[in-house]
Amino acid sequence: MNINIYGSTGEIGKKTLKIISKSFPDIRVNLLCGNTNINLILKQIKIYKPNYVHLNDTNALNKLKKIFKKQLTNKTKILTFNKLKKYLNNSKSDFSVLAISGYKSLYYLENIIKNTSNLGIVNKEAIVSAGHIFKNNKYFKKTNIFPLDSEHYSLFETLNNGNLKDNLKKIIITASGGPFFGKNFNKLKNVSFKQAINHPKWKMGYKNSIDSATLVNKCLEIIEAHYLFSIPYEKIDILIHPKALVHSIIEKENYTTQFNLFKNDMIIPLHNFLMLSKINPKKKYNRLYFKSYSELTFYKVDPKMFPIINIFKKMDKSKPSNLIKFNVGNEYAVNMFKNNLIKYTDIYKIIKKVVSFNLYSSLKTIKDVIKFHEKVENKIKTIF
Repeated sequence: MNINIYGSTGEIGKKTLKIISKSFPDIRVNLLCGNTNINLILKQIKIYKPNYVHLNDTNALNKLKKIFKKQLTNKTKILTFNKLKKYLNNSKSDFSVLAISGYKSLYYLENIIKNTSNLGIVNKEAIVSAGHIFKNNKYFKKTNIFPLDSEHYSLFETLNNGNLKDNLKKIIITASGGPFFGKNFNKLKNVSFKQAINHPKWKMGYKNSIDSATLVNKCLEIIEAHYLFSIPYEKIDILIHPKALVHSIIEKENYTTQFNLFKNDMIIPLHNFLMLSKINPKKKYNRLYFKSYSELTFYKVDPKMFPIINIFKKMDKSKPSNLIKFNVGNEYAVNMFKNNLIKYTDIYKIIKKVVSFNLYSSLKTIKDVIKFHEKVENKIKTIF
C-alpha cells in the first residue's frame, strides 16, 4: 500500500509521516509535496525515500533540482506542476492526505480525487469554495473522503455509526476560543502575530491558528459540515469549549444528546484514517481517561469577542460566490497580518468589505472557482 502526502512539510504532513514511521511502516511513502522548505523536504527524502517529490514554489523547486544533480545516487524524481498533474491522472494511490492550507489546493484537488482510493482531507478552503461542485458531481461517493479536522472527524465517526441523520435535531461543533478568549475584540488591535498564533491547545500552521483566534475557522467548518454531511445550515451551531476535549455534540429529536470526546491531538484522526489500510498498527496511543477531567465547560459565542460571527450569520450562504468572497477575504487578510501590513482587528474589517463586493460569476467547474478566487483577490488588491 502507498500514500501521497500533499503538504508534507507542514504540521499535519510531518505528523502523518511520524505516525507511518512508528505505527504503519508497511505503508509506502510514494509522493511528497511541499511549498518552500527545501531543507525539510531533503530530510524527508532521506528518511522516507519517496518515489516522487514536488515543491509548489518555482524558485524552491529549481534549487531542489540543482541539489539533486549533485546527488547522482538519489532515485527520487522531482515533478514540476504539469508533470505532477499528468502523473496523478495516470496512476493510482491507496491513500492521500491533503494538508495544503488555502484555496490553492483546488489546483490539485480534482486530480487527487481521481488518483486516490482514500482521501484524508484537512483543508477547509477547498471544500468551502468548491463543495457545491463536489456534492453535485458526487465526488464524495466516488472516493472515500475521510475528514481529518477534529470536529469533522468526530462527526464522521458519530454520523456513520447508525441512522442518526433521521433523528437529528442539531449538531454543534466546538471551538477552543483561541488565545484571546474572554477578551473584548476591540481591545486586541495591537496584538502581535506571535501572540495570535499561540494557540492554547493545538499546534497548527499559522493560517489555522489565526483562523482559530478570530473564529473564522468555525465559520468555515460550518460550511464544510454542510457539504460533507448534507446538513442544513440552520441545524449547525457553535459552542466555545476551552478544554478542547469534546469535538462535536449531536442533539437528537428524542431528547438525547451525544458527545464525541478525544484528546486534542491530530494523531487520533490521522491514526484512524491509516487504519483503513487494515494493517495492525505497531504503536498504540494513550486513551483519554475521563476521570482525569473534573468538569466540561461550554459557552455561547459572544459577538463582542468574535464579531465575525455576525457577518457569517447575515451572509447568504446559499450562494457559493459569498462563501468564496468570505474565504478569499480572510486568506488575504491573514497573510497581510502575517506580513505586518495590517492590525489584527483589520482582518475582520477586510472580510466584511470583501463579502460586500458586487462580484458574481458562473461557478460550475473547479476552473470557474479558481478564476473567481483570482477575480476577488485582484479586487482586494485595488482597495487594500
